[in-house]
Amino acid sequence: MTRPGAGCVMVVTSEQDVTANLVIESLNARRAPVVRVDPADIGAGLSFHARLGGGESRWSGQLRTSSRDIALEQVRAFYYRRPSPWRFENLKPQARAFATTEARYGLNGLLRSLPDCHYVNHPAAVGVGEHKPAQLQVAARVGFTVPETLITNDLDAAMSFAAGHSPMVYKAFRGLPPGPDDQAQAIWTQRVDPIDLDESIAVTAHLFQAEVPKHSDARVTVVGTRVFASQITSLENALDWRSGDHDSLTHVPIAVPDHITWALRAYLDAFKLVFGCFDFALEETGQVAEPYRWTFIECNPNGQWGWLPDSDAIADAFAETLLQGWFV
Repeated sequence: MTRPGAGCVMVVTSEQDVTANLVIESLNARRAPVVRVDPADIGAGLSFHARLGGGESRWSGQLRTSSRDIALEQVRAFYYRRPSPWRFENLKPQARAFATTEARYGLNGLLRSLPDCHYVNHPAAVGVGEHKPAQLQVAARVGFTVPETLITNDLDAAMSFAAGHSPMVYKAFRGLPPGPDDQAQAIWTQRVDPIDLDESIAVTAHLFQAEVPKHSDARVTVVGTRVFASQITSLENALDWRSGDHDSLTHVPIAVPDHITWALRAYLDAFKLVFGCFDFALEETGQVAEPYRWTFIECNPNGQWGWLPDSDAIADAFAETLLQGWFV
C-alpha cells in the first residue's frame, strides 16, 4: 500500500459509466487511492488551480470535486473513459460556446499534461486512433487483412467500386449524434444496392467496403500485455452483430493466432495506445491448424467491454496496468 498522499489513480468519466465502475472496484480491492472526476462538473461541482514558472517547470496545483481534494502532482495514473458533454446550460449560445472551448483547452489541456502520469489511454492518442482511415492504413501496414475499401463523396467512384465489389457494405465513420431526447443512436453496417446510389453521395464522406463472407466475429480486448478474445455468433446471422438482440449472441473464448497477436501490439504501438477493443470478421478456412481467416474491421481505442463474459478479468488487467511501476 502506498504512503498517504503518495499517489492516486484519476478516473475521468461520467457518473453513469458502469464500465469504469468495474475498474474502480478492482482498484479498490487493491486498496489503491482512486478519485473519479467528470470535467463537465466544472463550476460549483469542480474547481481547480494550477501554477507553473518561478523555477517550476511542471504543473502543480489542486483539483476539488464535491467529495475530494486532489493534488495534481500526485496523480500517477489516469484512466480516460467517457466524460459527460460540457453543460453550461445557463449561458447564452455565444457565451456557452466560449466557455466550452476555454474549458476544453484549459481544464482538459491541463489534465492531459500531468507530470509523471501513466495514461490509459492518453486522450490525444484516443483522438487520433478513432479515425477509420488511419485505422485501416495502420492495420494493413502491420499485417492485418483488411477489406477492400473506398472512401469517397464521388458518385462515379462509388458506382465503379460497387461494380467490382458485390456485395458492398456501407459504414458510418462515427455514427449519429444523440437525438432530441439525448438518447444514443447508431447506423449499423448495411449492404448497399448499387441502384440506390445517387448524387446525394456528394454531400459528405462515405465509407464503402467489400463485404467479408464471415462465419462469425471476434472481439479482442488488449489491455497492457494481456489479450482477451471472444468469438461472437449471432443466431440471426446479422451482418452487424451490434444491431440485433444481444441476448441472442453467443460468446465463447477463442485462441488468437500468434501473427494476429503480434499485429495487435504493433497496431497499438503505432497509435501510442495502451488499450484497444478490436473487431474482426472470421472466415472459415477448412484448416485444423488455423480454422479462421481474421479480417480487421476496426479498433475502438475507448471501447466498451463491460458486457463481455471475461469483464472481471479485463477490469483486473486495467487495475494492474494503471498501478504498474508505482503502487506497491
